[in-house]
Amino acid sequence: MTVQEPVAGFAVAVVREDGRWRCSAMDNAVLTGLDAAITALRELRSPGAVFGMCNVDDEFFVLIRPVPGGVDLLLSDAAAALDYDIAADVLDLLRVDPPDEDDEEVWPEGNLAVLTDLGIPEGELLVIIEEVDLYPDEQLEMIAQRCGFGEDFAQMMEKLYR
Repeated sequence: MTVQEPVAGFAVAVVREDGRWRCSAMDNAVLTGLDAAITALRELRSPGAVFGMCNVDDEFFVLIRPVPGGVDLLLSDAAAALDYDIAADVLDLLRVDPPDEDDEEVWPEGNLAVLTDLGIPEGELLVIIEEVDLYPDEQLEMIAQRCGFGEDFAQMMEKLYR
C-alpha cells in the first residue's frame, strides 16, 4: 500500500437546499484523487444542487458535480494532469488524453455547462478560467459570487485560512 503525499489547497462542498446555499469544507484528502471527492459529495445526499470546488496547490481547480448515473466534471487546466493525480483522474474519467509536456497553453477540459442551471453559462465560466492573472481560489470566488453564494464561500475561506 502506497501512502499519498498531501496536496496543498482546499475542497469545498456546496449544497443548495430550500433556496439557500451552504458551503462546508471537505477533507483535504480528496485533493489526492477524484474517487474520494466524488464519494464525499455523494454522501451529502440532498434534493437540491450539490457540487464540489477543489483548489489544488494554487495551480488549477476542479468542479465536481454528481448527477444521476455519473458525474459532471470540469478541470480548469488539462496540463495539470501531467503533475497531479486528481487532474489525471479527471481526464481518465472523461476519456481524454493528457497534453504533451511541451504544451504550455492553458485550456479547460470537461463540461463547461456544469453550472449553467445555477447561473453561470458556459461562456462566462470559460472567461473566468481564461483569466490567467487570477489564482484558482480567486476564480472559484468569482464562480461563487455569480452563483449567489459568494458570502458563504468567503466565510468558509476565512475559516480555512485562520
